[in-house]
Amino acid sequence: MEEDKMENIRIKYFTDRIDKLEYIDGKSDWIDLRASETVELKAGEFKLIPLGVAMELPKGYEAHVVPRSSTFKNYGLLQVNSCGIIDGSYCGDEDMWRMPVYATRDTVVNLNDRICQFRIMQNQPQIVFQEVNALGNSNRGGFGSTGKQ
Repeated sequence: MEEDKMENIRIKYFTDRIDKLEYIDGKSDWIDLRASETVELKAGEFKLIPLGVAMELPKGYEAHVVPRSSTFKNYGLLQVNSCGIIDGSYCGDEDMWRMPVYATRDTVVNLNDRICQFRIMQNQPQIVFQEVNALGNSNRGGFGSTGKQ
């Protein structure tokens, strides 16, 4: 990525016990986030896993936080809101990012474990809804119709 096209993100770490965030150019558009403390969960329990960072996102951007592909397999955790959205106003000195999870089994997330990932996306543009009686396009077969044999 060219230096002049990079966005600047100010980041505050709440601990020096987790690895610093890194963008792996060409490998992924997602950046891993780590647990900033050890968290023990019992099956059926909800907790917020602290991620040890607060960020000031560029103007006009939001962050999308989702589990890593191995999070359920390794920990039995489900992110309870499916996708976490962190808007640009969540940037205060105490606005630590957290991952809300539900445990399907007893598990332990250790300090510095890679537990979720994020990417930043531009905010949705301002839109106006125009009501019509018909859209005039071909139907695809209804909700859930793709992939049927």
